[in-house]
Amino acid sequence: MPSLLLLPGDGIGPEIMAATKRVIEYFNAKGAGFELTEGLVGGAGYDADGTPLPPATLEKAEAADAMLFGAVGGPKWDNLAYDLRPEAGLLGLRKHFELFANLRPAISYPALADSSSLKREVVEGLDIIIVRELTGGVYFGEPKTIEDIGNGQKRAIDTQIYDTYEIERIARAAFDLARARRRKVTSMEKRNVMKSGLLWREVVEATHKQGYEDVELQHMLADAGAMQLVRDPKQFDVVVTDNLFGDMLSDIAAQLTGSLGMLPSASLGAVDEKTGRRRALYEPVHGSAPDIAGQGIANPIAMIASFGMALKYSFGMLDEANALDDAIAGALADGLRTADIAAGAPSIDTEGMTDAIIAQLEKRS
Repeated sequence: MPSLLLLPGDGIGPEIMAATKRVIEYFNAKGAGFELTEGLVGGAGYDADGTPLPPATLEKAEAADAMLFGAVGGPKWDNLAYDLRPEAGLLGLRKHFELFANLRPAISYPALADSSSLKREVVEGLDIIIVRELTGGVYFGEPKTIEDIGNGQKRAIDTQIYDTYEIERIARAAFDLARARRRKVTSMEKRNVMKSGLLWREVVEATHKQGYEDVELQHMLADAGAMQLVRDPKQFDVVVTDNLFGDMLSDIAAQLTGSLGMLPSASLGAVDEKTGRRRALYEPVHGSAPDIAGQGIANPIAMIASFGMALKYSFGMLDEANALDDAIAGALADGLRTADIAAGAPSIDTEGMTDAIIAQLEKRS
């Protein structure tokens, strides 16, 4: 029986997770057989256990086939020490399970093409994916500190570090993904000013020659890539890049679709050679949105679509994943909008959008 650990977290996390749980229950009624457990993480974990990643949650995560993660953070916890802040719970899960490959698709639903800040013809039909290295680079490199250097001056240090194996495994993930799409990978780095960029290109090139010649490989400086994402995003298929640039480039790609609140993501670990099992965490790209928490108006699509990615990448349920994608597109095509994508038009609440997606699933079943 496939198992899912639900980690609602903070802010709107519990609301969008409750919506997604309804969708999971729909599939269970059709025979999917998901076994669900729930755990505390982020600010909710700190409030209950004094840590953003309680031991009980980690134990449940070890036992689950995959994790669904809502959102963490909020002003309530802003003054906590760095390692006690809600975000440390998410970073802890990524690090503990070595979830090195972050997949962020950017898809422009036809019904929302006019919601983008770019012209319809630039984004209509957009379907790209950013593959971001997630457990290395400047976010984890040491030393990482702020030190007093005298004379009233301080020095902040963040260290960008990559080893060959880290680059090689994320490159392989990108090439494998591209084979199931349009067979094109664009690798982005800053080799003109960063030694890590030089190694990045060298290793990606070498990996490409190890049996991936059927996939087209293109290199681009990350700043030029950011410009090209805005100028002509449909030229890309799979973009692979490091932790820092991936963070920024995926947010640019998200905005192309019209709303950051629409996009799911997957964070994947390596496949265990003995069990064939792959650790994975799925989460919406958006944050905890504490300003609207508890109002029942949050857009649940990114969370529901994250479950759709779990269907595809963790459970191999491709028909179910495609049905869910079609159901989301169908609800939007009917003109249904939550407040974040309504652009001043009438909107529906979280429950209403969830009802509409489930109704579309029923219609297609």
